[in-house]
Amino acid sequence: MSEDRESLATAGEVRTEELLINMGPQHPSTHGVLRVVLRTDGELVLDAVPHIGYLHRCAEKIGEKVAARQWIPYTDRMDYLAGMNMNLGWSLTVERLLGLEVMEKARHLRVLIAELGRIASHLVAAGTYGLDLGSFTPFMYCFRERERILNLFEAVCGARLTYSYITIGGLMADLPPGWLEQCEAFLDQFVPVIDDLHDLLSTNAIFIKRTAGVGVLSREDALDYGCTGPVLRGSGVNWDLRRDGDPFYTRMYEGYQFDVVVCRDGAYPQNPPCPRVPREAVLGDCWHRFFVRMVEVAQSIRLVRQAMQRYRQAEGDIGRPIKLTDKLPPGEVYLETECPKGQMGFLVVGQGEAVPWRARARSSSFCNLSALRHLCRNCLIADVPAIVGSLDIVLGEVDR
Repeated sequence: MSEDRESLATAGEVRTEELLINMGPQHPSTHGVLRVVLRTDGELVLDAVPHIGYLHRCAEKIGEKVAARQWIPYTDRMDYLAGMNMNLGWSLTVERLLGLEVMEKARHLRVLIAELGRIASHLVAAGTYGLDLGSFTPFMYCFRERERILNLFEAVCGARLTYSYITIGGLMADLPPGWLEQCEAFLDQFVPVIDDLHDLLSTNAIFIKRTAGVGVLSREDALDYGCTGPVLRGSGVNWDLRRDGDPFYTRMYEGYQFDVVVCRDGAYPQNPPCPRVPREAVLGDCWHRFFVRMVEVAQSIRLVRQAMQRYRQAEGDIGRPIKLTDKLPPGEVYLETECPKGQMGFLVVGQGEAVPWRARARSSSFCNLSALRHLCRNCLIADVPAIVGSLDIVLGEVDR
């Protein structure tokens, strides 16, 4: 046996064996209680199997036991980083079943609040992504700006995380005096911060080396796995439900000017100007998925400014919530909205009672996470946090 070992060493051959490593469920770079079982050979990841369900709380079954309006707080806890957008999706779905359409003022206020929620969600994604890859400063920048958005949300509804503000029939309350001026002041000081974040991350040489060419998801694979949102657009697919979705939803953005953030001819929309794609980046890699979110923040600022102007000019009121005793007509409606992490779909089935017969949710994070095994195959262990972070999942939405 000793002679065999000596001969192998002489020949320069090294014997290795496969090893199973548990990444999570309590691991900072999984962004929640996600367990990923890695099968490795040295530093090489041969397979990565995600295990979910640690945060499951029967949200959909609860939706079949309460009135439609009472389920709004449960949607807050799905994507708890974008509660306003969750509220909007369920509210629109039930409103379509009821044949209810809010007035113009409520429509513009919903756009304003939903796009602020998108900015807040993308700031968490960018800040924590930098933290995953060893950069602390962007995390502080992003959470400072997010706190200012949460201050605005707190002023309008009293909550900072689970809002229940956008509701079936309209919104819970109108904007308090001086709120629009505070929002404008926030946007004015926030615009230069985006350039700082580009300097700290998007164009940072170390960040580019950690993300460019890593975790490449082709256009075909993104479509096959059902990926949506920045993950899909980061692979070059020009698709955004705010423009391409159901007319009942796209009507909310009617007349608004914004660019769908997708790479065309090696460049992203330049209104407002943003950095160019580094030569090391490959379409569909971690860098592109991150950069889509950064550019979407600038587009959301454009939408918020337009919404504030239209809100000031709009007539009518913000609507009022439906009563808990209002009955849902018999029928079935499924509607998807463009949430920060992708397409979030809600299904409601009415049977002539106030309580839905069925309430279901289609999670964008769940579908995006399904591509993890494909993306991690044959990558390095050090690249797994970069790949997971680029998907920007939230486990409250995955498990429900």
